[in-house]
Amino acid sequence: MGGAFVAVASDSSATWWNPAGIAAGPFVDIALARSVTERAAELPASRDRVSSFAIATPPAAFSYYRLRITDIQPFDPTGIANGDREERRAGVPVRSLSANQLGATVVHTLIPGVHAGTTLKYVRGTLRLGREDSAASVPDLLAIGEDYEGGDAQGRFDLDVGLLAVGGPLRVGAVVKNVREPSFDAPGLTPDAPPGRMVLPRQVRIGAAFAPENTTLTVAVDADVTTYTTTTGERRMVALGVEHWLLTRRLGIRGGGRLNTRGEHEMSASAGVTVALRGGLYLDAHAVRGREIDEQGWGLATRISF
Repeated sequence: MGGAFVAVASDSSATWWNPAGIAAGPFVDIALARSVTERAAELPASRDRVSSFAIATPPAAFSYYRLRITDIQPFDPTGIANGDREERRAGVPVRSLSANQLGATVVHTLIPGVHAGTTLKYVRGTLRLGREDSAASVPDLLAIGEDYEGGDAQGRFDLDVGLLAVGGPLRVGAVVKNVREPSFDAPGLTPDAPPGRMVLPRQVRIGAAFAPENTTLTVAVDADVTTYTTTTGERRMVALGVEHWLLTRRLGIRGGGRLNTRGEHEMSASAGVTVALRGGLYLDAHAVRGREIDEQGWGLATRISF
């Protein structure tokens, strides 16, 4: 759905999108998921890998996410020819953060139809730095960065907070992710080199969804309230998505798109499918595609829900 899930997610995926959504979800939902998103056509470039396990039963949930965030920054345009040549000889700067995130989510109903949720997170991450051959392709450089090992792990406490209001077919949500903006540091590659730092940026997003009870159609829109900085530049996203269920809710199809209203105005479209098997078992898959310079990605998940 293009990432428009703030007002939609009500299963265990709400531990990522909006913790308040668990209040409107099934009695028990358990999910395993894996996704990859990247920009690898030119510099700056990045690749995010996320593996997760989550279990939710209102009014609480537990989640585990394993993150691998790798990026490559372009050479610093100092305007000094010798300096540029020296930097290029040193290699392309590559960073890679591996992190394990444990989360505990609690939800409280403020008034009928209005819910608040919080996910308390402990994130333990290791940031690794390197410089690689500037003649190598961007995908190869990202793969090299993902294989970095060693480094000192650092632990950070953080939280996400969310709200969800449900009234008839209309759902309205809001979420603040990474409230404390946890950062992870690594020493420079040489005694004279500056240290490295990667920050998980705070994101403030609102969303709305329209899902009439007597139909199988859901339409949703999300929008970032503030601009945040990622490894590939500034972002302020707008996302729109549609979901429709067929064959007496045995097959769900989704589509959508998102646009970055800042920076290079990245655009991407997504399509997904959910197959409902017997015994409350669901299989999910999605793909993301954009222009060559935009995000590309995919995701798979399996859920048990009842």
